[in-house]
Amino acid sequence: MEIPHLETRWDFRLRRESCLVNLYPHPRAISKAYVDLVKAWGWKSFTIIYETNEGLVRLQELLKAHGPSEFPIAVRQLGEGPDYRPLLKQIKNSAESHVVLDCSTEKIYDVLKQAQQIGMMSDYHSYLITSLDLHTVDLEEFKYGGTNITAFRLVDPDRADVIKVMRDWAYGSETRFGRKPEGAQLTRKDNATFVKTETALMYDAVHLFAKALHDLDSSQRIDIKPLNCDSADTWPHGYSLINYMKVVEMRGLTGVIKFDNQGFRSSFVLDIVELGREGLKAIGTWNSTQGVNFTRTFGETYTQIVESLHNKTLVVTLILSSPYCMRKDSSEQLSGNDQFEGYAIDLIEEISKILGFNYTFKLVPDGRYGSLNRETKEWDGMVRELLEQRADLAIADLTITYDREQAVDFTMPFMNLGISILYRKPIKQPPNLFSFLSPLSLDVWIYMATAYLGVSVLLFILARFTPYEWQNPHPCNPSPDHLENQFTLLNCLWFAIGSLMQQGCDFLPKAVSTRMVAGMWWFFTLIMISSYTANLAAFLTVERMDSPIESAEDLAKQTKIKYGALRGGSTAAFFRDSNFSTYQRMWSFMESARPSVFAASNTEGVERVVRGKGSYAFLMESTSIEYVIERNCELTQVGGLLDSKGYGIAMPPNSPYRTAISGAVLKLQEEGKLHILKTRWWKEKRGGGSCRDDTSKSSSAANELGLANVGGVFVVLLGGMGVACVIAVAEFVWKSRKVAVEERVRLSHNSNNHLEHRQSLSQLGTPVSYTS
Repeated sequence: MEIPHLETRWDFRLRRESCLVNLYPHPRAISKAYVDLVKAWGWKSFTIIYETNEGLVRLQELLKAHGPSEFPIAVRQLGEGPDYRPLLKQIKNSAESHVVLDCSTEKIYDVLKQAQQIGMMSDYHSYLITSLDLHTVDLEEFKYGGTNITAFRLVDPDRADVIKVMRDWAYGSETRFGRKPEGAQLTRKDNATFVKTETALMYDAVHLFAKALHDLDSSQRIDIKPLNCDSADTWPHGYSLINYMKVVEMRGLTGVIKFDNQGFRSSFVLDIVELGREGLKAIGTWNSTQGVNFTRTFGETYTQIVESLHNKTLVVTLILSSPYCMRKDSSEQLSGNDQFEGYAIDLIEEISKILGFNYTFKLVPDGRYGSLNRETKEWDGMVRELLEQRADLAIADLTITYDREQAVDFTMPFMNLGISILYRKPIKQPPNLFSFLSPLSLDVWIYMATAYLGVSVLLFILARFTPYEWQNPHPCNPSPDHLENQFTLLNCLWFAIGSLMQQGCDFLPKAVSTRMVAGMWWFFTLIMISSYTANLAAFLTVERMDSPIESAEDLAKQTKIKYGALRGGSTAAFFRDSNFSTYQRMWSFMESARPSVFAASNTEGVERVVRGKGSYAFLMESTSIEYVIERNCELTQVGGLLDSKGYGIAMPPNSPYRTAISGAVLKLQEEGKLHILKTRWWKEKRGGGSCRDDTSKSSSAANELGLANVGGVFVVLLGGMGVACVIAVAEFVWKSRKVAVEERVRLSHNSNNHLEHRQSLSQLGTPVSYTS
């Protein structure tokens, strides 16, 4: 019959009559709005609650966009009601905190109210309401719960033209009919009018029809004739009027109205509204070309988060680990927050002063940090406490790892560190008796001895060869019978050793060739003696400490020293998941070792290192090693860091407090308070600094040389004196025997004469002959 039809409701039929236009947003376009918003939020998983099958059609683009993923989404039907609590409890037990709710506007309040009753309206829950009429629902009870309730809105009730139209409408209806129009109700605050989307679309449809009819009447004469539904007659102006509607562009209560060639409203703008303490507030917009555009600034978001934290009490889960969290040493029985102290306790106190929240401490029941069971896909320890929302924060020496980051949220690191090796300090080796030989290697000593002999022999040969080294033994005799050469082989050896010892001798070379040899030898001895002297002090004063391991590679290459890590901790996970061959070999060794090399706690690991006396090494975080070696002087850190990571404050996924707490940590870092806290608990409290005193004592006494350092010099001295005495006796006997042969006397008689003349130490001369 070619009669134009105007729809104002959601219609999922994509094929329609040619004489029909729909002012309600296009089904695919509004479904794309849901997709864009979920992606902007970064939801990895969520649950869809739908009331009718039309709801699934409305959300089909959202289902397609998520697709197959390691984080599957759940789709649940709301049911007839009125009790929706069983369904909501199932969702709560699944630990899902993101919900997409598609139901009639009349049921939104009941669903949210029952969710509040079972504890699904906390700070960590988020609801995306698909209804465009959320602003007509009474949400007064949910304003202060902290739950993120968000929806789209087609009608902006704060716009001046909307307020004017609705006030005029309400006033006119009261004046003419004595009642308000359906869907319009005055607010208590500013008398602005809230209107349902369908009502606003009906208003826009009437204006659209009027405008199109006016445009058609201006272009041609409109004949009005009666039509019968049973007849085949059509209205001749139907297509013309619908075409005018499709090309018109006007601004109504629902924004700019324009259609595509099929009569769909594909181009439109939606407001993104979020429930806050002041009610629903626009935080951004969406359109089909640009997608989501948040208009709320970061400063506004941060201020809102800080305001929501003010005077709120957060549950903080802890684990006993020195120096992060320890029980106070007190003669009185303490309870509550007063029973704990440590770095983490002071840190959360500083953060609470900045953000203004209160807190209560709670020890993790199983005493574990949090590891993922690969088979059951379940977490334990502190991470489980956060996932089940039994705690708001987890603060300890909790390492930020990939698996944990996928499960919970972390703040920026408050401490950077890496894995290192805790091992017993090597035993100090006593100095070598002949440590004065250490500045030069054995090869150098051999080369020096060879050079000494070579130079002595060369000097002897050249002195024999050159004529200028032969001298007249009797200068008064101008015609001597023979000449003498002072550079005998023994004298050459004496000259070389005297130059080497920088003492000289009573004769010097005269020829140019021998002087050249002497000069080069002096140059050589100058360099060698200077180098020896420079290294001698270090070798005599520094005590050597031989360690069987110096790095992780040394550990991996041997099997005598056992090594392990904290069972179920991030250090063990690092070796388990590493692709580096050395670390893979170390992990295989740790897994196969019997008895087990893994420790239930860091304290147990440290005790095993102490008891092992060099047979066990413990792999742990460098910061914990620093704390231990400040108090146990028998232990030390071996090698550098095997990786780089950080400790962070963990919280449930999508926690609204992450930004604020990270900002507080950054502020403490810039002010230097994090360093002050670390110095306090590492070097001052609980016995810190005791090993530093031992180090200072040992360093102050490092320059003192004991007999053990220079004992070899005395040995050489005594040995030299003994050799000299033996040579003196040998010379005496040899000379006595020679004289006895020449004088033809008995050797014993000649020796006695020698001894008689040498008994007086004051006698300066001795006779040439000892015969009587």
